[in-house]
Amino acid sequence: MMRKPKFSFALLVLFLILSFQAFAQDGPPKEENKREARLVELITLDPSIKLDIRYATENNFVGKKVYPEARAFLQRPAAKALVKVHQKLKKQGLGLVIFDGYRPWSITKLFWEVTSEDKRKFVANPAKGSKHNRGCAVDLSVFDLKTGQLIDMPSGYDEFTERASPDYAGGTEKERENRDMLRRLMEGAGFTVNPNEWWHFDFKDWEKYAIYDISFTEAEKMN
Repeated sequence: MMRKPKFSFALLVLFLILSFQAFAQDGPPKEENKREARLVELITLDPSIKLDIRYATENNFVGKKVYPEARAFLQRPAAKALVKVHQKLKKQGLGLVIFDGYRPWSITKLFWEVTSEDKRKFVANPAKGSKHNRGCAVDLSVFDLKTGQLIDMPSGYDEFTERASPDYAGGTEKERENRDMLRRLMEGAGFTVNPNEWWHFDFKDWEKYAIYDISFTEAEKMN
């Protein structure tokens, strides 16, 4: 007689706990010995940085407005590094356009809940928190200073397909050149590209900052 595979009830319970942990959470993970947040609004450092905060509109993968205002904040060291990238681009007649910066933890939880399991590599698990929640991640692209239009990239923002990969080999040569140029500039300023999203960059030392769930109004008071 064929033996039935052994089944561990304890393992099943553990799996269910981990699977539903994010949904049960009502606040961000607690961490100790983290740096004090010094979130700064990007346009206060350089007003010529363009904002296209998609989550303050209905033009996003959620399909509804989740931010009350179109504002972008980062930890001060990350913000200063970003401004340097913007200044380099301006010499080429280009500039940075920001899709998102600091993101409250509660919004990360919302994104996780509305995203199907097969697409969850594109969103952060709230059980662990996001680098956006720490004020050390930024979603961005490049625009033409004369026309105000985005330059061509292999995919759109928040496009959850293989084309979003920073190593995607498809698309046009110009699209890949633009994407790779942005990556070189950002990496030269201390950022690392997300393996699944060409537009998402994390600043060095992100793990030294705590996870926050504060409003933009509260973040402004840190300046």
